[in-house]
Amino acid sequence: MDRIPSVDLKDFLSEDLDRKKKFVSSIGKAYEEIGFVALKGHFLDDNLVDSLYDQVKSFFNLPLDIKQKYEIPGIGGQRGYVSFGKESAKGKKEGDLKEFWHFGQYVDDDEDLKKEYPENVEVAELPEFNTVGKQAYEMLEKTAKYVLRALALFLDLEETYFDNYIHNGNSILRPIHYPPILKEPNNALRAAAHGDINLITLLMGAQGRGLQVQNHKGDWIDAIAEPDELMINVGDMLSRHTNNKLKSTIHRVVNPPRELWGTSRFSIPFFMHPISEMKLDVLENCVDDDHPKSYEDITAGEFLNERLVELGLIKK
Repeated sequence: MDRIPSVDLKDFLSEDLDRKKKFVSSIGKAYEEIGFVALKGHFLDDNLVDSLYDQVKSFFNLPLDIKQKYEIPGIGGQRGYVSFGKESAKGKKEGDLKEFWHFGQYVDDDEDLKKEYPENVEVAELPEFNTVGKQAYEMLEKTAKYVLRALALFLDLEETYFDNYIHNGNSILRPIHYPPILKEPNNALRAAAHGDINLITLLMGAQGRGLQVQNHKGDWIDAIAEPDELMINVGDMLSRHTNNKLKSTIHRVVNPPRELWGTSRFSIPFFMHPISEMKLDVLENCVDDDHPKSYEDITAGEFLNERLVELGLIKK
């Protein structure tokens, strides 16, 4: 496959069973073959998208000493600001050429879980920043719920199989700023080749060149969304849970041509995580003689912790 397929969530949400079945088949096939789709018909409206980008750009334009006030020690970057070059891809010593922010889950019906997650960080200088961030978080979470319902049907599971696992899940909305490149990057990329940790990732901001996906032949192909599309990919948790039936595809954000080094890039991924107790044990209906069980049993929380250590965000 040398291009990213496009699907429309309105087909899945329609009363027409044939449209719904076609959506399930199309998205499932895409995730089997390349692990990425471009999705129209999501729950983010244009005004919310514009407001979010305005707020995100305003935050990253703040002086560094102001931004660093919001870099909270001891929580592995799970909330608030993470400064330039702090994160590196698994197996890479060079830090990625990016700074970012984390909005996390908004728990209002489970006091124990509320204590488990770090609190979201309020930006005093930008009164709308947190409000708009929360609205976008909730619309992306809603979109992700229906994508996972379609995938549950594709996997011959009950449609709402994932619902209880993702309610109050440890999901993250990550506005990213890739600043202008001021000197030779010395082997560093804006985001080095990696697979995502989580169940699925919904990406805003893939409208220009930069994001590349590695297909099964090992070729890097550009992943460019239309203005009204989100790019959505399978993460390692879902790949593991389905015994690699659904593919977690390696992807990267390459540096622009030298003549564009002076420009910033912004993208905003939403990483859909389940609650930490979810068992990622390989689904029985994804195991057969040709596809023996590939992974040991593990919970989502244990797997996330392993990966955060590998990324250098938390210490052993």
